[in-house]
Amino acid sequence: MNSLTAHIELELEQRQRKEEGCIAWVTVHNESRRNALTSLLMNDLAEVFCKLRANEGLRAAVLTGAGEKAFSGGVDIEEMAGLMPSEAKAFITGLHSVCQAIRDLPVPVIARIQGYALGGAMEMAASCDLRIAGESARFGMPEVRLGIPSVIEAALLPRLIGWGWTRRLLLLGEVISAQEALGCGFVERVVEDSQLDQAVEEWLAMLVSAGPQAIRAQKALIQKWEDAPLSQAITMGIEAFHAAYQSGEPQRMMRDFLDARRQKIRQP
Repeated sequence: MNSLTAHIELELEQRQRKEEGCIAWVTVHNESRRNALTSLLMNDLAEVFCKLRANEGLRAAVLTGAGEKAFSGGVDIEEMAGLMPSEAKAFITGLHSVCQAIRDLPVPVIARIQGYALGGAMEMAASCDLRIAGESARFGMPEVRLGIPSVIEAALLPRLIGWGWTRRLLLLGEVISAQEALGCGFVERVVEDSQLDQAVEEWLAMLVSAGPQAIRAQKALIQKWEDAPLSQAITMGIEAFHAAYQSGEPQRMMRDFLDARRQKIRQP
C-alpha cells in the first residue's frame, strides 16, 4: 500500500485556554480500502501512540478513521492471505502493539466510530477508554469466517459485553448495529452521524474540565483494577487518593469550586 494513499494523520489541537492543554486526533487514512490496517499502518499507529506518551500537556486523544464508511474494516485481508506460517506471529503481535500502545497512553482515548469497525478494528476500539458511535456504525468479529480465531485484545470483550455476547460475536462472526453495540455495552453512546463530532467535543469538554492529574490517576487506577482482587483494588484506591493530595490539585480545585459557589450565593 502506497504511503501516499494509506497513512496515519496526527493532529494536536491546542485548546484556547492554556490550562486545557492538548487534544490529539489520530486518524487512519486508507479510505479506498475502508481504512484497512496494513502492517505498515499498524506500525505507524503504535509509534504515534507511543510518542504521545511523552506529551505532558496531553489531556485526551481521539482515534478515528477517514471518511464516512469505516472506522476501519479491520486488518488487511489481502496481506493476511499472503502470510507464511513463520510470519503470522509477528504480524498479529503488530496489531497487539497498537492496542497496547492505546491502553498505555496515560490519558483517556475516545474511539470515534462511524461505519464499519470489524475484527482488529473492533479490538482497537475495545482498547480505547470510551467509545462513541454514529448510527451508521457496524461492529463484528468475523475472523472465524476467514479460518482464524479472534485473538489478542478480543480478550477484553468479556469484561465489556459479557461472555454471552462475546461468544455470539466470536463464534457466529455476525455483524451488529450501533444500537445493538450500545445495548450490549460495547459503546457508551450512539448519536446521529451528523452529531458525532459534536458529541465527541462534549466528552472532550468534560475531560478537560477535570483535574489533569486526577484524570491520569483515574485511568491508571481503572487499568490496575482489571487484574486486581477487590481488596487489593480498594487499597490501590486509598493510595491513589493520598497521592492526589500530595500533588496539590485537589486543594486548588476544591477551593475554586467553593469560591464559585459562594459567588453564586451572593448574587441577587
